[in-house]
Amino acid sequence: MIYTIKEDFIQNDLDEFSTWAESLELEYKIVTLKNKYYLVTTSSSKIDITKYNNYDLIFNDQVSISTEYQLSTRKFQKSNTIITISEDILFGGNNTVMMAGPCAVESEKQVMDTAEFLVKNFDIKVFRAGAFKPRTSPYSFQGLEKEGIRLLEKVRKEFDMKIITEVKDEGHLEAVADVADIIQIGTKSMYLFNMLAHCGKIDKPILLKRGFMATLKEFLQAADFIMANGNPNVILCERGIRTFEPLTRFSLDICSAALLKEISHLPIVLDPSHAMGRSNQVPLVAQAAAALEIDGLLIETHPNPLEAKSDKEQALSFDQFSLMMSKVKNICNSVNRKLV
Repeated sequence: MIYTIKEDFIQNDLDEFSTWAESLELEYKIVTLKNKYYLVTTSSSKIDITKYNNYDLIFNDQVSISTEYQLSTRKFQKSNTIITISEDILFGGNNTVMMAGPCAVESEKQVMDTAEFLVKNFDIKVFRAGAFKPRTSPYSFQGLEKEGIRLLEKVRKEFDMKIITEVKDEGHLEAVADVADIIQIGTKSMYLFNMLAHCGKIDKPILLKRGFMATLKEFLQAADFIMANGNPNVILCERGIRTFEPLTRFSLDICSAALLKEISHLPIVLDPSHAMGRSNQVPLVAQAAAALEIDGLLIETHPNPLEAKSDKEQALSFDQFSLMMSKVKNICNSVNRKLV
């Protein structure tokens, strides 16, 4: 249940309510979103707070939501959340935003060559690359970390691109937030609730990747965790889930992506690269994703994929990326969306 708190409420009244609610062991959280105040109770709560004597002094209205994710649903907000990165980069409207670049920052030449290719040939406005890489193997390349952040800042300045990059934990969240226009929470970090809470306190859009073993309920609860801590600008990312099929890296859950468009007001992007894990088929999956009228795509491309230090199997060469772009653009046009 979500209760809207009146703008002119008196703090003393709210303190008295809190004392009453706590005496009944009511589980709730007061949330501030877009300068509005809400009181959100757990979905399992049996307590009717309209019975509180001074209810009318504090609350305007209520929305009954039975799911354990409440702020991310269309029952709470019917219209799409529009997240504006710049005048021509919006998530949640009629654009499909292409976010492209290598999996990881490896060197200055690598990122600068990639950025130049993307900007000069396709006017791509969002550069993706990881400075901090949460790899499963402790022996794999873990990213350039602070040096990687410096190189992303150079890409941003020289090519006027927006940056999306990943945060592994709250220990380097501030460093990432200083350079990133969009902060990415990777699939392995979706359950780091302390970090989700920290991201809720940052004034930057958060792209939340679905864990590869997570249900939609768990995915949207993670989104709620960010929103409940004050940040309404959450972008959902479907990047493939683990199934019994071993020939692809993961299975892109297009069914869930379509369902999320119905049940959530948050923008939705898809990551064909991580789902497929095979560069030859990534463009085909990207075309299918574009047909869903999604808000964005995450695609990996590298100057020399065979030498990539991270995810070389799925990185597109520049030639592969070029062929893919023309087809994806045509598909976006056919479903009345603009690829930017």
